[in-house]
Amino acid sequence: MGEKVYGKHNIEEAIKVAAMGSTLYVSRSVGKAYADVERAAMLTGKIAIKRISPNEMDRMMPGADHRGVVLDIGGPRKGGGRLIQTTVDQFLSSLAEGRGSLVLILDEITDPHNLGAILRSADQFSVDLVIVPERNSASSTETVTKVSSGAAQYVPMAVEANLNRVIKKLKDGGFWVYGADMQGTSSYTTEFASRTAIVMGSEGSGIRRMTRDLCDGIVSIPMNGHIDSLNVSVATGVLLYEFRRQRSFISDSRMQ
Repeated sequence: MGEKVYGKHNIEEAIKVAAMGSTLYVSRSVGKAYADVERAAMLTGKIAIKRISPNEMDRMMPGADHRGVVLDIGGPRKGGGRLIQTTVDQFLSSLAEGRGSLVLILDEITDPHNLGAILRSADQFSVDLVIVPERNSASSTETVTKVSSGAAQYVPMAVEANLNRVIKKLKDGGFWVYGADMQGTSSYTTEFASRTAIVMGSEGSGIRRMTRDLCDGIVSIPMNGHIDSLNVSVATGVLLYEFRRQRSFISDSRMQ
């Protein structure tokens, strides 16, 4: 079997990019509740539909909240691999001269729920590339796919061995790199460059020291609450929004 996707919205998105040899498993207990999903799969001409017993479904997906429908992606999806995989070198070589861009670097985000939520924000705020390290990082698991609500199908990701080397390459490519930390300068007063890379640190210890030292600036999110900090996925969404807000304001000003 290939990668298994469950959750109605995730399956609907995965159907759009599934390859020949994929199979949609439907439990006999769900009746016609997923008739629209079955029809969408059938119309691709690439996905086989197989009805199985509830017990068979549970054995195939032990402990998963599959709701009686699972899509097994039997071959490589568009873009290759479980996510749209690329490398930083390929990304930089394809970036048009003078074009602005937003890159997200995740420094040892290990919780798949956080990675899934971050990918949702990355999709919504048009992040051009998400970079994660090969080691000590959540990967494209079924949990990531489900939590991302289908965004994992669309967000390009590069898995790199050395984030510090990657940061240097991005800087050589005209990017300004901003690390997120509670002790940084307010993101509201930071003017993000048109080519920006934002570094988010791990859930427990934040950005590693050597990576932090390579950043052009350290930014924070102004807060007035009683707890110490925001969850990393929430903080990521706030900073991505602030970048897009600023760039939209600059674009609107130039048109006046």
